Amino acid sequence: MSAPSSAISSLGRPASAPKTTSTGAQTAGSTGRKRLDQWMLGGFVLTFAALLAGIAATRVPAAYFLQPSGLLIVLGGTLGATIVTTPKHALESAVRRVAGLWWERGPARAELAEEILSYVRLARSRGIVALEPAVRESRHQFLRESLALALDVHKPDLQAAIETQMRLNERRGEADAKTLETAGGFAPTIGILGTVVGLIDALRRFSDLSAVAGGVGTAFASTLYGIGLANLVLLPLAQRIRAAVAANFETEELILEGVICILDGIHPALAAERLKAFLDHKQAR
Repeated sequence: MSAPSSAISSLGRPASAPKTTSTGAQTAGSTGRKRLDQWMLGGFVLTFAALLAGIAATRVPAAYFLQPSGLLIVLGGTLGATIVTTPKHALESAVRRVAGLWWERGPARAELAEEILSYVRLARSRGIVALEPAVRESRHQFLRESLALALDVHKPDLQAAIETQMRLNERRGEADAKTLETAGGFAPTIGILGTVVGLIDALRRFSDLSAVAGGVGTAFASTLYGIGLANLVLLPLAQRIRAAVAANFETEELILEGVICILDGIHPALAAERLKAFLDHKQAR
């Protein structure tokens, strides 16, 4: 049985504070370790494996696809154009966001819902002040901050503050995705510039037809680099950021709903139903 089901079936238990280990972390997902996102890694492996297999199937020598000058033009030109159009702090934020995409952090949403229900039970039986020792033990930063506010702020002000933070987090994620989209827009065009440079070099040796033929094939590798960088790396990562931001927004909505349940003194059974709406169908079974 999944975590949410156990959460609902355990609503009749006496209220108690969340169990902790000797390190102070909560029992559910208490390791706090980062897990490599194997789904995303598998997608990139499949993409580049298919590309390399397609190239190998043409029986064209690999040297035709390895053009250091074109690679330099595409990578350097795309980076330079992105720096021109993007403020330094925004570019740094996008790089950190991409680095974070490779890792899954924090408890699953089902475990988070179970944790919030334990706070609902505790606050209903002992009062919201009883949550103060437990606030510091939560592994989820947004939940810690929201519970800390709930101890001192009235519900309307609390809800407004949390919703403002949620919208700000969403806008930051969209800005990071937009940075990668901007770079993805530059890459194919700069790849064409690399191709033009290669063609100029090939035409410079027009008297040697074999050299011209080889040079033209090599020149078009720059276009391949530009299109590949945009459509196989930058644009997919931009969409992945948006997907991660959307998932994080739903998690923050779950936290907000849970905090409101705590402030309103909602019965744990009703709170469980309200929180279950934020879980996917597989988790909610």
